[in-house]
Amino acid sequence: MSPRARADVKPAAQKPTALRNSAPVFAALGDETRLRLVAVLCVGGALSIAQLTSGTDITRQAVTKHLQVLADAGLVRDIKVGRERLWEFESARLEEARRSLDLIARQWDQALESLRLAVED
Repeated sequence: MSPRARADVKPAAQKPTALRNSAPVFAALGDETRLRLVAVLCVGGALSIAQLTSGTDITRQAVTKHLQVLADAGLVRDIKVGRERLWEFESARLEEARRSLDLIARQWDQALESLRLAVED
């Protein structure tokens, strides 16, 4: 990689906003129950709390709290359908977090390339 190419990619320290904005997403997905809820919503579309708790031993109150954490992170949103509230997955925030991980991966690749060049010289 040329020195110019290395200079074109800014380190994460110079792009703190993208990483800072993704932190709540990673924190929310760090819980196994919330990760499962996101997976179910990705496959099942908009679902009620009753549907999300069906066949599990988790209470509706616990699911509600987990959904609120996911909503605060921008991963899910609720919609009113009559008297019922349905929850659906919001992909935009997860996509933003994926771009942050891609940035970190590129920086790691650059660090490894720099190390390889230094060892070969």
